[in-house]
Amino acid sequence: MLVGGAGVGGYVVGTDERKIGDIAEDASITARVKATLIKDSQIDAFDINVDTYRRVVTLHGHVKSSSQVTRAVSLARTVSGVRKVVSKLSIIK
Repeated sequence: MLVGGAGVGGYVVGTDERKIGDIAEDASITARVKATLIKDSQIDAFDINVDTYRRVVTLHGHVKSSSQVTRAVSLARTVSGVRKVVSKLSIIK
């Protein structure tokens, strides 16, 4: 997918080689993972960002303990369509 400006000297703002269906699936996975994290009382999901690319979920942000990292990753893995979960979560005290 290309996004560009109109006119003689058009430019590329961004590219994404995924098909529209794959982009939609990744967006759906992101939403479902975030909803799963929000429903969990042991995790403050508002401190966790979720990105999905080709069904690989990456968790960014911070939590309060290593057990919360483990729980967030485990919960993300339960979401249908997730191929892999990568944690880039930091522990803050």
